[in-house]
Amino acid sequence: MARSVAIVPHTHWDREWYSPFQTFRLRLVDLLDEFLPRLEADPSYARFLLDGQMAVVDDYLEVRPEAEPVIRRLAASGRLAMGPWYILMDEFLVSGETIVRNLQRGLERAAAFGGAMPVGYLPDMFGHVAQMPQILSQTGIDRAVVWRGVPSAIDKTGFWWVAPDGSRVRAEYLTGGYGNGAGVPDDAKELVKRVAAFEDELGDLLPTGAPILFMNGTDHEVPQAWLGRVVAEANDLQDDYHLAITSLAEYLDGAPVDGLPEWRGELRSGANANLLMGVGSNRVDVKQAAARAERALERLAEPACALFLPPERWPAALLDIAWREVIRNSAHDSICACSHDEAVAAVVHRYAEARQIGEGLATRAVEAVAASMRGAGTVVVNLSARRRGGLIELTLPGGGPVGDGAQLLQERGSPLGHVTVRGDGLPGILGPIRSQQLDGSTYVNSVEVREDDEGVHVTLHGDSRLREVLNVTEIKADLLARVAGRPDVAVHLRVVHPPSRRVLTRVDDVDGFGWTTWSAVPTSASPVTAAGERMDNGLVGVTVDPETGTFAIDGVAGLGRLVDDGDAGDTYNYSPPDHDVVVDRPDFVDVTVLESGSMRARLRIRAAYTWPERLAKRGRTGAEPTGVTTTLELQAGEPFVRVRTTIDNRSRDHRVRAWFPLPEPATVSRAECAFAIVERGLEAEGGPSEHGLPTFPSRRFVSAGGLTIAHEGLLEYELVEGGSALAITLLRATGLLSRVEMTYRPLPAGPPLPLEGPQMQGPLTVSYAVQVGDCDPYALAEDVFVPLQTALASGGGDRPASGQALHVDGAEVSAVRRVAGGLEVRVFNPGAEPTAVSVGARRGWLVDLRGRPVEPVDGAFPLAPGRIATVHLADT
Repeated sequence: MARSVAIVPHTHWDREWYSPFQTFRLRLVDLLDEFLPRLEADPSYARFLLDGQMAVVDDYLEVRPEAEPVIRRLAASGRLAMGPWYILMDEFLVSGETIVRNLQRGLERAAAFGGAMPVGYLPDMFGHVAQMPQILSQTGIDRAVVWRGVPSAIDKTGFWWVAPDGSRVRAEYLTGGYGNGAGVPDDAKELVKRVAAFEDELGDLLPTGAPILFMNGTDHEVPQAWLGRVVAEANDLQDDYHLAITSLAEYLDGAPVDGLPEWRGELRSGANANLLMGVGSNRVDVKQAAARAERALERLAEPACALFLPPERWPAALLDIAWREVIRNSAHDSICACSHDEAVAAVVHRYAEARQIGEGLATRAVEAVAASMRGAGTVVVNLSARRRGGLIELTLPGGGPVGDGAQLLQERGSPLGHVTVRGDGLPGILGPIRSQQLDGSTYVNSVEVREDDEGVHVTLHGDSRLREVLNVTEIKADLLARVAGRPDVAVHLRVVHPPSRRVLTRVDDVDGFGWTTWSAVPTSASPVTAAGERMDNGLVGVTVDPETGTFAIDGVAGLGRLVDDGDAGDTYNYSPPDHDVVVDRPDFVDVTVLESGSMRARLRIRAAYTWPERLAKRGRTGAEPTGVTTTLELQAGEPFVRVRTTIDNRSRDHRVRAWFPLPEPATVSRAECAFAIVERGLEAEGGPSEHGLPTFPSRRFVSAGGLTIAHEGLLEYELVEGGSALAITLLRATGLLSRVEMTYRPLPAGPPLPLEGPQMQGPLTVSYAVQVGDCDPYALAEDVFVPLQTALASGGGDRPASGQALHVDGAEVSAVRRVAGGLEVRVFNPGAEPTAVSVGARRGWLVDLRGRPVEPVDGAFPLAPGRIATVHLADT
């Protein structure tokens, strides 16, 4: 009986990679301009897969809008498969919410063309997250296609892939990659030989009687015009195979499902294909930009605007713009930064714009809370679901001591400026005062003018606490009228401001998604002290070693030791040089107390290291002192230490990691991944194409051996020295997009393009926090990177002094945003036990990731271990 061969013609389209986006788009337009008419005209070319991502369609139609009817016809007839993704992202380097929004955007866009391909097509991602089967299942997709990351334990081309909650999809392993059928020869006999050779290559991986999946395409490949003809000729000349041009969905409809192996959790093996694991530490500035942009949208803008703005003021258009840029940046070659320097610069710019939108919208929403307050004062807003406290900065009137429970940061005296000019010079002085603002926070609220023998004396009174201000345009007109015709008169202009103090204080408890009005009441937190090389806040004590520049937390010493070694790799992989020089001690250390409390203490550690300048044939050569400045910060009421390190990087081809000895040896680590905490061991599975290096990604935190680190974009970690220490990569500098014949990866992963950007020359600042002992890592990440928000209220509104806009308890909150008719809240249970999620007195519906109702909710609902849930709550 002839074995079926499913030939799926496609092109794999990287939006930006070794060339910038617009350069690649020129090629995309040429490709589709040539191919679409051919596809319409040639019925033998029955199917074509447009890479499973709708960004390709949008990028093309932006240039060729007249082609939209053609694409609609081909998609509606089933000949052109599109979606379900908007873009083919990297799954480990972006948030779970970005993955969901990517899929939702792709499904929505594909619906305009008749619907998305019902297959989770994941052809080139650098590994796959544990929750992907559940994410797909919650959109109604029960089949997936993968390549990288499949472990050696999978001994068939098909397997059941199971998420932490038990959701599963039937997955197809692309043996040989998404180009295993690329470059079909223009000769039927040669095609048959090629198929036979591939069948031999598959061997026992191919289930008995199963069809062969032959992916006819590869990176940016122009579809082959002769495909339909040569397939027909191949079928006519032999009986061993029946070849058919088909789609992935049609192939999977007939693929076997019985007797397949099962795999639970993430796919991060290098056994069968290189995983390219070093992308997590390449261009750490890009990863930091991603963390800030995602946080600005997910943790600030969306919950703030959804909960504290009227429904009609929901900024849908601006949020859509910001999310579009974040989703585009999630493309695997973009977020991984294994791309042309100009492409990476565009990625950083898009992240910056998304962050600016997110932060700006959040600020406006918090100011709206202040504007609605019944009483005057400083309103404090908590955009976390947890009830929590934290430090806030205030501006208080007057001068002198600030009393217990506060720390003076800055005193501001009365005069802001004093200048004397001639009458004809007054317009030049008044010109810069273009509104009621005198500076970034001071407003004109009164003016005094008098005249004497010495001239005209003008005093402008400003106050940062007031918003009832004068019309400066009228003031300026009056002053200019007074000196009109008197060019020689002396004008003495003074700007004064009531004395004020900028202080740091602590608010102990603010409801989750709630607000309160600050009042000068004693805090329950002990004061922070700092002297010499030590800080203490009653919860933890921190001591700096003046010889090594490391620090200890409650006796756990040697934390933050910087270890620099050479890197003969590229943007995809770390690889050790043949001859290395490892530097793990500074030449010089100086410790200074920057702040001594009582709310916050800071120690600055200035160190100099002699790191080799670059790699050479015989090892790392050259040396120039490198300055590293680390600030340790301890806040009142916090059981952890905040760390901020700036490296003035002058070396090339190297890696810098911070090592943390663990309180207890560890055999496993626990790191945040999309909607889950993933456990990993001391080893990683490798294969002939990549060394199994146990450097793993973490989204915002990693825990091991009684120590937890929460970070901002420092995605790569490793348990080192047999599990006795945890290493976090701060910097990895390389100079080639892809290198040939590396120790840890023998084959190239892309073109050998020299790059300057990945060398990361100049200052780089990284931030993280360290906590010793048991802790809630999600709470730690929020306390460090999602601070309480404040705004100044004038009073006169109807909002009470404190309250809660939304109650969510019992699970981690991934998203709060507005949808038609109410709020959408997404939660997940990362634990091993079932939980009950409470939403207070709210009612609504549990929905899937397409927004389709599943079951009603009245105040609470159960959530199984590993489960993601989305609930639509009606407005109260």
